[in-house]
This record gives sequence, structure tokens and C-alpha cells, in this order.
Amino acid sequence: MNLDTLMNLVANTPLEFIAFAVVLVGVALLHRHALPVAVIGLITIAGYKVLFAPFKAGEGLSGLLLHLGHEWVILSNLLALLVGFALLSRHVEQSDLPKLLPKYLPDDWKGGFVLLLMVFVLSAFLDNIAAALIGGTLAHTVFRGRVHIGYLAAIVAASNAGGSGSVVGDTTTTMMWIDGVAPTDVLHAYVAAGSAMLIFGVPAAMQQQRWSPILKHQPVRLQVDWLRVGVALWILALAITVNVLVNINHPEWSDRFPILGATVWLAILLAIPLRSPDWSQIPGALRGALFLLALVTIASMMPVEHLPAASWQTAFGLGFVSAVFDNIPLTALALKQGGYDWGVLAYAVGFGGSMIWFGSSAGVALTSMYPEGRSAWQWLRHGWHVALGYVVGFAVLMLVLGWQPHATLKSVTPSARVIDGSISRA
Repeated sequence: MNLDTLMNLVANTPLEFIAFAVVLVGVALLHRHALPVAVIGLITIAGYKVLFAPFKAGEGLSGLLLHLGHEWVILSNLLALLVGFALLSRHVEQSDLPKLLPKYLPDDWKGGFVLLLMVFVLSAFLDNIAAALIGGTLAHTVFRGRVHIGYLAAIVAASNAGGSGSVVGDTTTTMMWIDGVAPTDVLHAYVAAGSAMLIFGVPAAMQQQRWSPILKHQPVRLQVDWLRVGVALWILALAITVNVLVNINHPEWSDRFPILGATVWLAILLAIPLRSPDWSQIPGALRGALFLLALVTIASMMPVEHLPAASWQTAFGLGFVSAVFDNIPLTALALKQGGYDWGVLAYAVGFGGSMIWFGSSAGVALTSMYPEGRSAWQWLRHGWHVALGYVVGFAVLMLVLGWQPHATLKSVTPSARVIDGSISRA
């Protein structure tokens, strides 16, 4: 590409995209100040669009208000889930249940791998935020509080991979389900996700074992607070039950109200007489949630009207795009366009964001627990196996099943969304 071509490309790129790229670079370089960078970027881009570039919903301030009116369900759901599941993971930690794990896990690198498999399986039934936070809580105990950044990346990857083939495990697959995609049409994403799990899980577990060996089992008496465990299970069970029932019987409700987030908080509040949550967790979780909300809102303002023609190459590329760009509008556009193999797309946009810490809601949630993970360079450097896992998993899926596009579905708008976990990847 010569200089003239590059200059023409930049000149024809909407200013919003350039500004968003600057924000993402700022987050990567100034990770200790990620929240101010994201908020300043949001204010700047929103101000530019109000003054000079119309929103899809309209022009000026009224256009901004209409746009936020379309986005409020996804934003409020994210806020409720990120903070609510932080309280849930603290319930698990305070129960002392994680201290029982060394009794059942192998006391070498295989123990770390089994823990990642647990996160993978959990995410197929829970949402990936909860699975990642529970995995982070368990890892904090069995590795004595010293968790390697490469292993943090693997926890996020395991949670995103585990949800990619389940219509209740990831935001994007839930969107597909609501729009008419059968649960069996995304199930084959597990061919790729399972392969990727082997690729990133083994080296990550070895990294962690070298960094801080897994706690060996000691025959000591533990007083597990089973009532607190029950509270955590109650929150998860109510959230899953309501989410499934609503999606089956009244999917349109999820476009009008943040049902999942509200259900999680209803369960938390109803359980207070039994066990009160650790409210001190809220400030840290809130900072992480506001950071992600800022990035998601910026992404929703980007003038993306269509995607390239549906193909396996496009789906493969969307996995890398999802590492930095919200996968919700990408999935909505793909559903509107049609012609995709939904299992392949679910794996790509669901797993892709694991490659960078702010590429998924699970990553943002986990780095609220482990702030040392908020370095894009360190995440890429030590979590190299996640990107490798994505590529190998995609290749295995193509070789085993190939590209099997489905018929075009009914059109959806970017606001036709239900939150069940992952955001960019989120």
C-alpha cells in the first residue's frame, strides 16, 4: 500500500472510527486510567455526533436521546450483571467452599487445567460473566492469590468458549435464539471451542503452575457456609430460569426491559435475610462496569451499516474485530444480513474478545478482581495461547464441518437484544 492509497483510506474513514481507535489505543497504553480515557472518549465522540454527524435515530441532541433510548436495556443489563455477579462471586468466596477444591483437583498443572474446564462447563449454563468471576474466585484460593496474567486470559477464554455453543451462555447466541436461530444451529460451535480449550488451556495451566503452584490438599477441618453457597445457587438458578422462560414465551419483553439484570438483583435482595452480600465489592465492580458501558456506548455510535458478504473469511475476521469492538451490533448486523453459519459466527464473535482484556464483559469483570490484568500488552504477551486457540479452533471447525450457511432470518435492529453475558467479544 503506497502513501497516496493510505492517505485516501484515512480521508474516507469516518471521524468516529478514528476517534474510537484513539480511545482504544489510549486504554491500551494508559490502562491504569482506563475509565477516564473511556469516559472522555465517550463525551468527545457523542459531542461530535451531536454537532456534526447524525445518529441513526436522528440528528442533534434529540438524536442522541433517541439513540440512548434504544440502548438503555443493554446498558442497564450490563451494569446490573457486572455488579450483581461481583457480589455473587464474593458469596462463593466467603462460603469457604473454594478451600475444598485442593482435595479434588490434581496437585500439578493438571489441576489448573481442570479448573479451566470447570469454568468452560459452567459458562454453558450460566452467563460468561458469572463463570469468569467464579473461576477467578476459585483461582484466588487454590493459587494463594497469585494468578498469572496468562491464566487470567485463559479463565476469560474458557468462559467465552463455554458460552459460544449455548443459547443461554452468551449475549450473542441469546440474540440469535430470539431472532429464530434454533439452539442446535449454534451447538457445533463447541467443535471449535473444545479444540481451542485444549490449545490455550494446557500452556496456561503450565504457566500458572510455574508462577504459583496449586495448593496441595491438607487434611484440615473446614466449616463451609452452605447457606451462603445456597444463596449463590439461588441467584444463579433464578436468573437462568427467568431468562429461559422469557426467551421461550415472550422474547419481545427482553427488548423492552433489562429482565436478566433485574432478576439477579431481585434474587440478591430477597436473600439478604439469610446472608447479606459484601457491599464493599460494589465500588470496584462499578468502576469496571462504567468503563465497559462507555466502550459499548461508543461502539453503538459507530456508523456501521453493513458487513462484508457472509462467508467464513468474514466470520473469521469478525473474531479479531470483536476483540476491540462490541460484538452486539456486529451480531445484530449479521442477523439482519443473513447467510451465515450461526455456529461459526457464534464461536468467532463469542470467543474473539478473549484476546484483549477489554474485549469482553468477562474480561472487564475479572480484571476488576485482578487489576494487574489491565495491560493490553501483558495480556497479549502472556495470553498468546488464546489467539492461537482461536485460530486453531476455527480451523478445526472448518475442516470437520465446513461452512454451512443458514437461511436469512427476520430482520433485527441493534436494540433487539437480551443480555446473558459476553459483550464484545465484551
